[in-house]
Amino acid sequence: MGTNADPLAILGSLPGVSDAVDSVRQSVDKVYGHRVMRRRSEEVTSEAALRGARGSAALAGADWPLEEMRRRSDFSADPEARTVGAALRLTAEAGQMLSVWRQSPVQALARLHLVAAGGAAPDDTVGRPRLAGEPVDEPLVELPLPESGEVAARLDGLVGLLRAGSEAPALVVGAVVHGELLSLRPFGSFNGPVARAAERIVLVGSGLDPKSICPAEVGHAELGRADYLKALEGYASGTPEGMAAWIGHCGKALELGVRESVAVCEALQRGAA
Repeated sequence: MGTNADPLAILGSLPGVSDAVDSVRQSVDKVYGHRVMRRRSEEVTSEAALRGARGSAALAGADWPLEEMRRRSDFSADPEARTVGAALRLTAEAGQMLSVWRQSPVQALARLHLVAAGGAAPDDTVGRPRLAGEPVDEPLVELPLPESGEVAARLDGLVGLLRAGSEAPALVVGAVVHGELLSLRPFGSFNGPVARAAERIVLVGSGLDPKSICPAEVGHAELGRADYLKALEGYASGTPEGMAAWIGHCGKALELGVRESVAVCEALQRGAA
């Protein structure tokens, strides 16, 4: 990403990115300004978590209706159920991870993978980046898989950027974390759900979405897996156009997540009227 002191800020100046950032900010302000948020923000937060988990699981191949997710208590029966369970646990855990993320993003990622994969993957592979020759179970992402040495180096680079701090907008930082983790697939399993949970942590921790009511995962699922993977290819290409397209895609997803939470606010308001 070059030798500039703040490479993430350079991404913020790519064509179209500042428009995406402005559009996201206006959307987020709209939901935070909703009158229901003054009295019932915890209900909106828990509903956003459930809907975000549903979206993340759908992108990982387990597209369940919301009512099914509300009804079920056992998520161990089969691979789809385990995927849904992982997404639900990750969404719950993301809110508890801010202080760990700030101190040690690597430790936070290991914790997220442990939460997602515990009991569903061989114990000795859980909560650590994959070693040379270890397989990756990530059937929906077909990008070339980086070698473990490249994964380690790029994770170090990403952590260095995060710890150095950046003037870049939260959308840009969240999109880079999400795109980098999904491109690298550092773990043997559940990389997609972990990458999306990490983006959520960035958006909450940055102050853009402090109450975690803007579930970008909802928007990613709504835009569809094909467009998601096409945008990810743009990120992985490393070209300015590809990076800008990925950040724009993440912005659209976030706005659709906001729209979902505005609808939740409206429904709560009607119920209270």
